[in-house]
Amino acid sequence: MLFVKLAIGGLLIYMVYSLFKAMMIMLKNDQKQNMSKFIGRRVLASALIIGLILIAVATGVIQPNPKPY
Repeated sequence: MLFVKLAIGGLLIYMVYSLFKAMMIMLKNDQKQNMSKFIGRRVLASALIIGLILIAVATGVIQPNPKPY
């Protein structure tokens, strides 16, 4: 269970890093680097996070909150 939480946390940090890296390229108007590469990595990290959560819930590694209110 600790590995799942660390993996999700690491992917979230990587997702935020990719978002800010793309923002810096956009603000500098740098034509040498491709901003879509970092945005694509962010989307891939989001998909991995969702997939990891779904697999962890399906296998019973993590328990969803039965009453979210």
